[in-house]
Amino acid sequence: RVQTPTSPVGTRPNAKPASKAKTTPGIKSEFTLFEDLGMSDPFFGLAQTYLNAKRHFAFSAQSYSLRRKLLAMSGENIPVLSDQEPLKTYVCENPVKTPPYYPQTSMPFMEHPNVSSRMDLDTLFFAFYYQQNTYQQYLAAKELKNQSWRFHKKYLTWFQRFEEPREITDEYEQGTYIYFDYEGDWCQRKKSDFRFEYRYLEDTEL
Repeated sequence: RVQTPTSPVGTRPNAKPASKAKTTPGIKSEFTLFEDLGMSDPFFGLAQTYLNAKRHFAFSAQSYSLRRKLLAMSGENIPVLSDQEPLKTYVCENPVKTPPYYPQTSMPFMEHPNVSSRMDLDTLFFAFYYQQNTYQQYLAAKELKNQSWRFHKKYLTWFQRFEEPREITDEYEQGTYIYFDYEGDWCQRKKSDFRFEYRYLEDTEL
C-alpha cells in the first residue's frame, strides 16, 4: 500500500495557507508552529536582538578607530618638561659702554633678507642664540634650514645628518648626526646612533 505523504512537522494538514510570519531582513523564517497556535515567534525577538547588536558593534568599531586617531594626533604635541624652562638669552658678563663714534645700532644692510646667506656657520649660530626675538635670529634660522640643519626642540640644538639614517619610521629616524655644541666649546660634534624623534623637530615654514 502506498503511504500518503504527510505534511511537515509544525504545519496543519489540509489547512489554509497561514498568514506570513514576522520576518527580519536577512533572516528567513520557515517555522510557523507558534504562529499557527496564535503565539508570537520567539526567534523573531532573538534575531532582532542579534541584528541590533551587530549594528551597534560595527558603529562602535568605527568610533573606536576614530578615537584612537584623535588620541594619537593629540599625543604628537604633548607638553614636555623643557617647555616650562625659560628661553636662554645672552647676558653680557662684562658690559662696556662704547664711545658714541662706535655704531650703537645694527647696520642697515644687516636687515637685508639675503645677508644671512653670506655668513659662515659660526655667525649664523651666534645670531640665533644671542640675538633672541630679533629679525636677525629669524634670518639665521632660515639660512640654517636652507643648509639642511634641523632644530631639536627638546635639546634646543641644531642637528644635521652626517649620513643617511640607518632606520626611518613614522615617529623617528636613527643614525649618525652632526650637532652644534653651543653650551660647551662652541663647535660642531658628531653623535652616533642618535634617535631623532619627529615630535621634537621644529618644522615650521620660515
